[in-house]
Amino acid sequence: MRNSCSALVGAVLLLAGTSAHAVESKVREVSPRSVDAVWEKIGDFCGIASWHPAIAKCQLSTDKKQRTLTLKNGAVIVERLLRRNDARHSYTYRGISGPLPIAHYVSTIRVTPNRAGKGSLITWSGHYDAKGASDADAKKVIDGIYAAGLKELAGH
Repeated sequence: MRNSCSALVGAVLLLAGTSAHAVESKVREVSPRSVDAVWEKIGDFCGIASWHPAIAKCQLSTDKKQRTLTLKNGAVIVERLLRRNDARHSYTYRGISGPLPIAHYVSTIRVTPNRAGKGSLITWSGHYDAKGASDADAKKVIDGIYAAGLKELAGH
């Protein structure tokens, strides 16, 4: 019995010391537009279809907490809004389903003043586990999605 308790305590300590998500992505882009102007464009949870080049359309659930994204290649991604803070110009969402090589995906998009000059800084970050791909390959996919969207937002 004592060995079983020791093994259980050891397993709990091992799990507590490990990261909940193996992979993190963070992409930043400077925009010449003000924080409010950028937030007006991205603050709408389903507005992503108007600025991300890979998304053909977005459908919002009746409670406005879940979006269904149809990509230009026909694939479908479903995401759920977890929290939104208009004063801080950010929202966080969780991936529910889709073709991406990830699981346990949580992401935040935020707009802040650009401290290095005029305009704003847009940051899109997320953490997740790779699924069906290496960590490096999953990160490459998510970083690419973030970069493509932010370049479009920033006007590059």
